[in-house]
Formats: sequence, C-alpha cells, structure tokens
Amino acid sequence: MDERHPAIVIVGSGFAGLGMAIQLKRHGFHDFVVLEKSPALGGTWHDNTYPGCACDVPSHMYSFSFELNPGWSRMFAPQPEIRAYLERTADKYDVRRHIRFGVAVETMEYDETARRWNVTTADGAVLRPRAVVSGIGALHIPKYPDLPGIENFRGTAFHSAEWDHSYDLTGKRVAVIGTGASAIQFVPKVAEQAAELVVFQRTAPWIQPKPDFTFPAPARGLLKTVPGAARAFRNGIYWVLEARAVGFTIDPRLSGPQKQVALRHIRRQIPDPELRAKVTPDYTIGCKRILLSNDYYPALTRPNVELETAGIAEVREHSIVTADGREYQVDAIIYGTGFKVTDALAEQRVVGRDGVKIQEVWANGIEAYRGTTVPGFPNLFFLLGPNTGLGHTSVVFMIEVQIQHVLSCLRLLAEHGADAIEPRPAALRRFNDRMQRRLRRAVWNEGGCQSWYLDEDGVNRTLWPGHTFEFWAGTRKARPEDYILIR
Repeated sequence: MDERHPAIVIVGSGFAGLGMAIQLKRHGFHDFVVLEKSPALGGTWHDNTYPGCACDVPSHMYSFSFELNPGWSRMFAPQPEIRAYLERTADKYDVRRHIRFGVAVETMEYDETARRWNVTTADGAVLRPRAVVSGIGALHIPKYPDLPGIENFRGTAFHSAEWDHSYDLTGKRVAVIGTGASAIQFVPKVAEQAAELVVFQRTAPWIQPKPDFTFPAPARGLLKTVPGAARAFRNGIYWVLEARAVGFTIDPRLSGPQKQVALRHIRRQIPDPELRAKVTPDYTIGCKRILLSNDYYPALTRPNVELETAGIAEVREHSIVTADGREYQVDAIIYGTGFKVTDALAEQRVVGRDGVKIQEVWANGIEAYRGTTVPGFPNLFFLLGPNTGLGHTSVVFMIEVQIQHVLSCLRLLAEHGADAIEPRPAALRRFNDRMQRRLRRAVWNEGGCQSWYLDEDGVNRTLWPGHTFEFWAGTRKARPEDYILIR
C-alpha cells in the first residue's frame, strides 16, 4: 500500500470506522488507512468517560452482528467494557495497523482530473485516495448553551464529553445544566459527592425503568457454549426493540402503554407532589428520546439536590441567576447539553466536483441518498449520515447496513471498470421527499416539543422514519439505476 495514495481513507475509528475497516479486510481489500484524531480508537466510547457512562441499548444488540460477545457483564454495558470490546475486535481483525492515531482531517477536496480526493490533515500532510468513507458520526462536537455571561464564570466548567477527572467534586457546590441522556447517567454519581447540587432543567425527559442486570457466570457460559444461543438472544432483543417503533412512526396513540410505564416510574420513585410535577413531561412521549434510568429520580430526592426549572437568566463569576431572580452560588458547572448533531456534518470542510462546497449543497438542509451518498461528491460515503439515527434501537445495525451499501458501490465500480460513483440527483430527490413525508406524520414532528432531531427550520434531518428492517431492505444493496458511474 502506498501510504500517500491509499485507495480508501476512512475517517474515524468508532463503530462506523472500525466496522468499515473490518469489512474491507473481510472482503479481501487491504489498501486503506483509518485516520483518527484521538490517541486511541473508540470514537464516542473513547471520548465520553463521565461517571456512570453506559449504553442505553442492550449490550447484545449494541455490537457487531459478525462479532457477537456472549461475555457482556451486564444487560447495558458500561463505557469501559464497550471500549474494550472495540479494542479487542480491532485486534482480532488486524485493523489497528491501518489506523493513524492523532491525525485530524482538516479538508477533503475532490480532484476531478485525477479522480482522487485530496485529504489534508492538521499536520499539513495530504493523502490522495480514490474514495473516502466518513465514519465520524454526529455525537462528537460538544454543544454549549448560549447563556448571558457564560464566559464570565470563574469556577471550573466542563462538558460531559470532556470530563475533567482532575477536579474533585467532593464537597463542592455543583450546577448541572441539561437533563438529557448523559446527564441522567452522571447526575446520580455527582449527587453522591457534591455538598450541593442544582440541576437546571429546561424540558423534562420521559424516563422509563432501565431493565439492567448482571449476567451471572452460568448465563454467560450458556451463551458462549450453546450453538446459536447468543444469536437467538440478540434476535429476540432486536424484535422487542423494533416493536417500540410502532408508536413513533405509525400513530403516537400506540405509545400509550409506554407513557403509562413512564408515569408509574415517576409515581414510584418520587413521593413529593411538587417535584413529581416538575419531572412530568407535557409533550407526547417519543417526541424526544425516551431515556432509561433507575437512579436518576432517586438522586433528585436527595436533601443536597435541587431541581430548578425556572430557566437561567445569567451566569456570573461565581453563581447562576434564574429567570425568577434566584441566585445559586456554585463552584463548578457541568454541561450535559449534548452535541451539535445536525451541524456536525454541515461543518465539515468538503469540496466536491466543480469546487462546490458541501455547505452550498446543504444550504436548505442536510440530506443524502440512503443517508450515505451525495450528488456531486463522487466516491464519498457517509456512515451515520443524515436520517440514519434511531430513537428505539441500536444504531450499530444502521452502520452495518450502510457498510453493505458502500461495499455494493465499490463492487459496481469494479464490475464496470469505472473510476467514480455518485447518486443521481433524481434518486436522492425521490428518496428524501418520500422519507420527509413519512417524518412529517411521525411523533417527532407532531409531539409538541423541540429536540436535537430537528434542524433550525424544524425539519427532521436526524432520524430514520421507520423500522430498521425497512432500511436494511432498501439500502443494503446499491441499485445501479440510482447511480452515475464515471469512467
């Protein structure tokens, strides 16, 4: 392999990047490199190390279908175990030697004459691959709230994705801003350490009990030794999770049982009527991501914890002032405010044919054919691209389907002796228009809430509108009639 001119560059080494690298090798293709900006692989499971960090999808489903792990310690694996799984998988399939760590991609520009991409890294190096696979995902650029005076705070402040482990929270007055998926995991841990903890909630999340448990050694042994047991267990989880999508995509009224489960969870764990009212959402369940936790509500009932819902008016040097005039003295602020999701792709410095920037193509909203390819950007593939996210099951399933699609595109190139492939604009239009019609009828647009699923125009550019088996059926194999082959 020519180090400067590999056939393929993969950006990122999380589930998407590793999965792509492994499948290339499994199909006999070894001329590729993986560029990883961090010093180690794992993507979001390397970056996020906050206390309590774990997956909210069952472990046996949140893993590669070709590399089952019967030895998961829990139903919902913690971050160190998921990262160890990725490390172990990378070693098993011998892809680590293809990874360049500490290499951040700055720009990607297509050279139409040479039919190659110029991939420029932060250190000034330029790689010239024939194809690029972006596996960076959407949950990697921390999002901070736009609060008056936030730059004036003199205490310690950090985002949950950039946890400051050198700062001891013991005995401190701590503020947590945000009540999303990360916050409900680390708030109980912080509450055990801090002298005072105030949680600033803008919108109450729907939370259901987390069916988590430790797998006893005999059960792990059974899954490992009995032929087909681990596969059958995974398949059972898959169909249980798929059933949850009915209320999201067909009729929100079908989510009534899910709402009742969440309301019972509140009643059982929060005896105080005033606090119970604060944590009870006023929007359709499923409109925002349904969260799972057994210890978040109990943490809010601790004597050293307060839930504040008045809204933040101002951040001062050593305090936070609410909209109703209350002032909280704080030593540290932890932002559990999520990530720039719809902006993550649009902020990439990518230039396609005729010098067209990706931002110009996406001026009216990000979109891609099958969430993977974009007209005018030959041999560029996005894993976890627009509208491939999920609200009910494992996104690893979607990644694997997209990888099949990329491999199918590469096979078309080889079969036809072509240099490049890109989707036809008409194919993208048909796909996206049909998908958006479905999304407009789904709970995410009708549920009465704002979420990170929607862009600034209120259009859902994040989620797939149906069942994952529908995505599998339509995406796993590229249709030649939907693509332009460039010779």
